[in-house]
Parts: sequence; C-alpha cells; structure tokens
Amino acid sequence: MRSDHGQIAPLGLKIAASFGLLFLHAPILLIFVYAFTTEEKSYQWPPPGLTAQWFAVTWNRPDVWEALSLSVRVAAISTAVALVLGTLCAAAVSRSKFFGRETISLLVILPIALPGIITGIALRSAFALTDIPFSFWTIVLGHATFCVVVVYNNAVARFRRTSGSMIEASMDLGADGVQTFRYVVLPNIATALLAGGMLAFALSFDEVIVTTFTAGQQQTLPIWMLEELIRPRQRPVTNVVAMVVVLVTLLPILFAYYLTRDGDQIAGSGK
Repeated sequence: MRSDHGQIAPLGLKIAASFGLLFLHAPILLIFVYAFTTEEKSYQWPPPGLTAQWFAVTWNRPDVWEALSLSVRVAAISTAVALVLGTLCAAAVSRSKFFGRETISLLVILPIALPGIITGIALRSAFALTDIPFSFWTIVLGHATFCVVVVYNNAVARFRRTSGSMIEASMDLGADGVQTFRYVVLPNIATALLAGGMLAFALSFDEVIVTTFTAGQQQTLPIWMLEELIRPRQRPVTNVVAMVVVLVTLLPILFAYYLTRDGDQIAGSGK
C-alpha cells in the first residue's frame, strides 16, 4: 500500500485499514455463507452443513419473482424520470444565471439530505390529501424524489467542467439547440448520466423506508425481505435473495465508479 507520494504506508496503517474493511464487509460475507446453510430455522455458527438447494427453492418461489419484478420495474421507471428531470435541472443551474439559482439547487438536493422517514411521511400525507390511491405509480413517484438528486449531482458536476465555448461555437456554426445538445453537450455528459442512472437504479432497487410509506399492499424485494425476517418461512431463501440484491446494486455502483473516476478529464475543458 502506497500513499499519494509513492511512499509505502506504515504497517499500523495497513492493519487499521484491514480491520476497517473487515468490519464493513464481514456481515455481507455472512449473508453469502448462510445462503448455503443446511439449517432452515435458525442461524448457527459455524453452519452445520452447506448445500445449494436453497437456490432452487428460491427460483421456484412465485412471491420472490413478483417482488423482484416490481422492484426492477419501479427502479427502471424511476431512473428514467430522474434522468430527464435531473438533466434539465442540472442544465438550468449550471448553464444559466438567475435570481434564486442556489436556492433551487438546494431544494433539488434536499430530498436525499432529509431522513427517509421524513420524505415517506410527507409523500404519504400528500397522497392522502389529494386522494391518490397507493399503487405502482406512488412508489415510482416516491423513488424519483431521491433518484433525481443522484442524476442531478452527476450531471451538474459534468456540466460545470464542460467548456461553454464548445456550445457557443456550435451555435455560431448554425446548429440549433437540439443539434447542439445532441452532438456537443450529450457526448460530454453521457458517462455522467450513465453513472448517475446506474446509481439511481441501485438506490431505488434497495429502498425500504420511502417504499414502506408509498407502496400500500404491494411488496418490492426489500419489503419482501423485511417481512420474511419478521415472519420467516425459510431463512436461507432470504439470504439467497439478499445475495441477489447485493450483486444487483454492487455491479452498477462499480461500473459508475469506473465511468467517473477520470471525470476531471473532460473534452473541451481546456479550451
């Protein structure tokens, strides 16, 4: 392990970092182990035996598929809404100057800064006042509130690092607003939007608190897992599903990190 200046890190720092990583990831590793346990009713350590039978059991559980399908559909539509609204907000805040711009930026970010229970109670109250029945679309609206923030943060940072002279040059050469966005702006912000979209999908897929207040009788996958932990039928099935959730959320996050790790090197930033 080397520091930013190329020096080898002290042994104590290496040990501290190792313990920190172990503390963070050991519980996740336990989920993976208990997905293979032969014990159905309780958690024992070490597990009395290992088996892969619970994967077949999970595959044949229709309630798992219903919850998974609902979570994927909600996350996909919430992400699509967030991409549109987040990009438009980012473009307005970063490319224009108007009175109250910073206040609007704060209001856009606020839903993800507030505790999820506050957002959930606010949404539930709003739906009750307007007589909107709880449905698939109320879950989507609830998730879109924080998904917009994720896309906005990625897009506004990329907009601010994209040279304005490129847009001006496009306009001077006769391109209209749509052409400028398609051929100049979009190629520069595409990776930021893709990263923001994947992070938004991951957040929506495993959201629990806001979903609890906006779902009514429907069960997304995290809500299904919570119910199974309270009234378990087959505990290892819950751990198998938890493995799926970890993988579904981890892969987009890793890909988003890969796309944005060199985000300071943006085309046109030096012009």
